[in-house]
Amino acid sequence: MPSEFIGHTSNREGSDIVPTTGPVIDKAYIRNHVQAAEAAGIDRLLIGQFAQWPDNNQIAAFVFSQTEHIGALLAHRPGLMAPTLGARQLATLDQFSEGRLWVHIITGGSDTDQARDGDFEDHDTRYARTDEYLTVLKKVWESDQPFDHEGRFYRFKGAFSQVKPYQKPRIPISFGGSSDAAIAVAGKHADIYALWGEPLDGAKETIAKVRAAAVANGRAAGDIRYTLAFRTVVAETEDAAWSKAADILEKVKSQVARSAGGNGEKLPSNVGSVRLREAASRGKVLDKRLWTEVAEASGAGGNSTALVGTPEQVADAILDYYDAGVSNFLVRGFYPTEDTVTYGRDVVPLVKAGIAEREARKVAAE
Repeated sequence: MPSEFIGHTSNREGSDIVPTTGPVIDKAYIRNHVQAAEAAGIDRLLIGQFAQWPDNNQIAAFVFSQTEHIGALLAHRPGLMAPTLGARQLATLDQFSEGRLWVHIITGGSDTDQARDGDFEDHDTRYARTDEYLTVLKKVWESDQPFDHEGRFYRFKGAFSQVKPYQKPRIPISFGGSSDAAIAVAGKHADIYALWGEPLDGAKETIAKVRAAAVANGRAAGDIRYTLAFRTVVAETEDAAWSKAADILEKVKSQVARSAGGNGEKLPSNVGSVRLREAASRGKVLDKRLWTEVAEASGAGGNSTALVGTPEQVADAILDYYDAGVSNFLVRGFYPTEDTVTYGRDVVPLVKAGIAEREARKVAAE
């Protein structure tokens, strides 16, 4: 599979620095945003899931209806429904979109948000449940006959789905989670593993752990691909980009002072957030241009580090991650539509050219 360049969409406009506006489901905003992203060359859009947000399955269906080819990276939380139902919902979406769906498994980084939907299991129990959930989910997608299942969390008699994914053998499974329990499950089930924008050494460390977990589950180390989630601050000159970053930081600090993040935690306790805060403690700028101050100011409740510079400089930094083993690159905008379009129009072509050059050199060397 080739590299993919991924953006983000939500139910209405808003971000760390852009006040939320419009109705809770703003069809005009979603339509304009996703069509602009598609025109700019973005391959896929992350559609997140939180307990207080609108149903993201329905948002995905609307996105597909308003676009021609852009895909969705649809967040999906095991434990909130039976895996048999989840399998049918996702397969149906994949059929209507003619194969434009990836599912992104979020086991739950916040006890507060999980409790809003009645999930009070502890961290490691949730990942054990996710393991079983994904086992059943994949079997429903791939089985030609009804089957029974009896496990720790789920019991089914005659489980079967008439609708199968459009993609064969099934919908690609993306996976998030940085704890040891998460990596063990990723090694067993993930087709794509998603990292937040850690420094290069941290990304390499995590990739090595996931590859080892894949091997431990009888898979090849190369069976899993990797997505890096980060932010971009891009301008025509480096000075202009850093000036823009300074303005963004002040706005983030102001926003953080007023409210908690989407997970309902002022200081998120999940391992991914802790790792980003630890990276921020090492310096304001790491590697070539990984900016950490927003992660430090916000508590790193999501992908909160950014690559800052000109399109050429940001593309060069992204290619360092490609060399480290990352193939997909996910950007969430501080200014949602503007940053998504800038990323797709100005940065992505440079990254694609760099990847093509590297692949050509590999072929020539063989």
